[in-house]
Amino acid sequence: MPEFSSPVPLPPIPDDISIPQFIFQPKCMSRPNRPANIPVFVDSATGRALFYDEVRQRTFSLANGLSIKYNIAPKDVVCVFAPNDVGMPFTAFCQPKSNLIADYGSVLCPANPGYTADELKHLVSLTDAKLVITHPSCLNVATAAARDRGIAEDCIILFDSDSAAKYPYTTLSQLMELGRSQLQNYTSVTFKPGEGLTTIAFLSFSSGTTGKPKAVAIPHASVIANTMQQMAHFGIDDPQRRNNRFSPGDIGLGVLPFFHASMEDIYGLVHLHFSVFYGASIVVVPKFSFEDFLNTIIRYKITHLYLVPPQIVLLCKHPAVNGRKFDHVKVCLSGAAPLSGDLMSQLAKIIPNAAIGQGYGMTETGITIGTMPRDRKMGTVGSAGELAPGVRARVVKPDGTLAEEGEHGELVVTGPALPKGYYRNPTATAETFVDGWVYSGDIVYIRNNEVFVVDRIKEIMKVRGFQVAPAELEGQLLQHPDVADACVVGILDEYSGELPLAFVVLSQDALRRVKDDESKTRRLKEALQKHVADTKIYYKHLVGVEFIESIPKSPAGKILRRVLKDQAQRLPPSKAPAKAKL
Repeated sequence: MPEFSSPVPLPPIPDDISIPQFIFQPKCMSRPNRPANIPVFVDSATGRALFYDEVRQRTFSLANGLSIKYNIAPKDVVCVFAPNDVGMPFTAFCQPKSNLIADYGSVLCPANPGYTADELKHLVSLTDAKLVITHPSCLNVATAAARDRGIAEDCIILFDSDSAAKYPYTTLSQLMELGRSQLQNYTSVTFKPGEGLTTIAFLSFSSGTTGKPKAVAIPHASVIANTMQQMAHFGIDDPQRRNNRFSPGDIGLGVLPFFHASMEDIYGLVHLHFSVFYGASIVVVPKFSFEDFLNTIIRYKITHLYLVPPQIVLLCKHPAVNGRKFDHVKVCLSGAAPLSGDLMSQLAKIIPNAAIGQGYGMTETGITIGTMPRDRKMGTVGSAGELAPGVRARVVKPDGTLAEEGEHGELVVTGPALPKGYYRNPTATAETFVDGWVYSGDIVYIRNNEVFVVDRIKEIMKVRGFQVAPAELEGQLLQHPDVADACVVGILDEYSGELPLAFVVLSQDALRRVKDDESKTRRLKEALQKHVADTKIYYKHLVGVEFIESIPKSPAGKILRRVLKDQAQRLPPSKAPAKAKL
C-alpha cells in the first residue's frame, strides 16, 4: 500500500503538557539556549524590546488578571480581534484554568481584524465567546458584534495603544498589573496523559469547502507538534545536525497575521511558536505597508522572512526595492499559495544569500505537511516542500486506489496531532476528517518525498493567501432583489493568485431596466459589487460582475463552475475585470 513519509524521525510529542508549559517550561527535547540579551519580541514602530523573563512574567500576570476580573472558566472562549500586536502572543500563551475541572482550559479564538460586524458576529456566535480582546482601530466592529451577541461592554478588552486611554474599557496592561499585584487565582493546567491531544487550545477559522467559515478545533498537542516538526526537520534539536539557518539570535519578520483566520496553512501562528521556542526574535508588524515593510527588514537586519506570494511579487517588481540591499536575509519561506519558478529566480537576485523554499499545510491538518529543504539553497520549482517529520501521506486516485510515486490524486494525510475536526459541525467534520485522516481536496503528486500541488478538487479560491468560498459570495449576491442566480469563480492574477469574479443572472425586472442601456448596466454591476463589499472583508470583494442568461448546471443541479471559469479566461480585454495593482 503506497504511503509516503519523511525519513527524518519525529521525537514523541508530549501529550500531557499545555502550550504555555511547552514554551516556558520545556521538558520534551533539547533546544538551543536563548542568550539573555536576545529579545523575544520587538515592536517594529517603536523598537521596544521584550525579553524572555518579561514575556513569561507578563503572560502569567495576564492569565491571573483574566482569572481575577472575569473568572474565566474551563472551556470559556476568548476572541482576539486585532491586527498583529506585541501584546497578542501573551493572549496566545496564557491559558488560565479553573482548579475545579482539571481536564479543560480556556480557548483562544483569533479573528481577522478586517472582518465586518456580520462576519465577527458569526464567529462569536459559533464559539460563544465570553470576552473580546480588540484594538481601538477595530472597536466599532467589535462593539457592534458584541452588542448583537449580548456580550457586555465590560467584557471588551483593549490592546494598549496611544488612543486606548480615551475609551472606557479595561486594557491588557491594566489586567497584567492586576494579575501581578495579587496572589495567583488559578491553578495551572495539569493534563493527564493524552489530554493534550483532546483539549482545545485554538478555534481557528477556515472557509472549508462551502458556506460560512468553520472553526477548526486545534488541540495543544497540535501546536506543540508543529514546533517539534520544524525542530526535527532542520536539525535544531540535534547538535550534530544543526546548521546556521536557524539559531538563537535570528530575527524573524512578524508581518504574517498571527490571527491567521482563513489562511489555509495557519502560517503566522505556526512560526510564532516555532520562533519563540528555538530562540529567535520576532519583529512584530501590525499592518502590511510595503515601504514600511522594506524599511523594517533593513532597520532590524531581518534574517528570516515568512511571506506569501503577493508580498514576494512586490519584492521582485516594486520600484521601491531598487538600490536596497538585503544581504542579511538568510531564509525566505513562502506559503499559502504556489510560488512560480520565475518568481523564485527573481527573488534569489533580491536576497542573494538566502535559502528560498515553500511550505504547505492547512488549518484542517493543524500540523505542517511540507516544508522547505533543510540543506538546499533553492527549493524545487513547483514543489510545496518536503514532507515534514511525522506526516504520513497517501495520494488517492479517482477510482479510490492509492497512487504510486509521481501519479496524481487527492492528498490525504495524517500526523502526530491532528485537529479534532470542525467545532460544533459534525456533518462537515465527517466529510473532511475520516478515520484519522484529513482529505485535503488538493490534487497532488509526490516525488522524492516532495509534494507538488496540481489542482484543487474543492472550489475554494485563494486570494492573497486567504481562503474564499464561492458559495459564501453567491449567497450574498442572491440576497439582492435584482439577482436571480449567481456563480462566483476565481480568475488568475499575478499579485493576488486569484480574484473572485461573479457571473449573474438578472431578475426579469432588472433585465427590463437595464436593457440596451450601457450606463444603467454599469451602475447595476457596481451596485452588486458594493452589495458584497459592504458585508465582506476586503479580500472577498468581487473584482467584477458579468451578466449572463443562465448558470450552466449538471442534470443534478450542480453548478458547472469549470465552464464559467474557462469563459472568464476568454473575456476580451475590453471586458476583462481590472487586475490587482501593485
